Amino acid sequence: MIDFTGFNPFINFGIFAVAAVVVWFAGARVTRYANAISDKTGIGQAAIGLLLLAGITSLPEIGATVTSAATGASALAVNNLFGSIAVQVVILAIVDLAIGRRALTSSIPDPMVLLQGGLNVLLIAIATAGMIVGDFPILGIGAWAWVSIAAYGFSVYILANSQGRRSWLAAQHGKVDKDLSEQQAEAEKRASQEHSERSLRGLLLRTAGLALVILVAGYLLSRTGDALANQTGLGGGVIGFVLLAFATSLPEFSTTITAARAGLYTLAVSDILGTNLINVGLVFVIDLVATGEPVLSQVDTFATFGALLGIAVTALFIIGMAERGDKTIFRMGLDSAAVLLCYAAGLVVMFFLR
Repeated sequence: MIDFTGFNPFINFGIFAVAAVVVWFAGARVTRYANAISDKTGIGQAAIGLLLLAGITSLPEIGATVTSAATGASALAVNNLFGSIAVQVVILAIVDLAIGRRALTSSIPDPMVLLQGGLNVLLIAIATAGMIVGDFPILGIGAWAWVSIAAYGFSVYILANSQGRRSWLAAQHGKVDKDLSEQQAEAEKRASQEHSERSLRGLLLRTAGLALVILVAGYLLSRTGDALANQTGLGGGVIGFVLLAFATSLPEFSTTITAARAGLYTLAVSDILGTNLINVGLVFVIDLVATGEPVLSQVDTFATFGALLGIAVTALFIIGMAERGDKTIFRMGLDSAAVLLCYAAGLVVMFFLR
């Protein structure tokens, strides 16, 4: 494994910048392929976002997590996982601001996404419970880690079986907004036409190739970002925690904003929520690779509060999806504004917990 902390900071910054550009463009392209695959297979956008897009954008996180755990930095790996969960939801708020049309959560017709949000809260709460009460090993792996991976598998099972349920119609001021639903269908049709002439096999091969690109470039992004945080002296504080979380979330940011700009709101939100489900499942992987006591017993109050912050911002978006209001403030939905305020307040608390 390459030790990037031994490189000159300017070299690390150059690698970081190139990797960021590669991840951005690869993420944008893989989003279009994912939508075309959804169209050709008949698999809904929520399922594609969960199983395909979230899996691909999580590849760098998986690589960095396994590496950290194998080199004895398992507690750091857990901190990064749960730190990025809140950041991923903040990305949705930023995307809502960027598209600036109507509240993002008022434009999602697939009830499967609401189910994903509820399962996110459940899985993060399970892992947080393990952090608070402590963990003990079963067959060399923490008991709460076993519960987390079982809950993740059960979540995937539930979501797979919910595929194909009838979508609701978006409502505006208590009345069915059929125009919006038709606009959603038209946006999905336009987005899939770009690759309609390609075979499913060709789309899958191209998607696999881009997944490899995102894995390599995203991994470099994570490792050089970590090295730069340490070399510049920012790694030990909240600033480093936030910057590194955003750096490792760049693949999700690219895919999400590309999907949202194309009108594929379900795909955008499902990508983020699916990635966060995977993050909780990775606790088991860390425990499997790491040595010593269970990893959830090694984390501190800082990481525990970060996980609770992830629950809070996720719950705010679930409320927005259930309420389905379209009121906006500063070009974003009220729920997105609440997420940004909650995250900012959480960072203040984490500053004093650092």
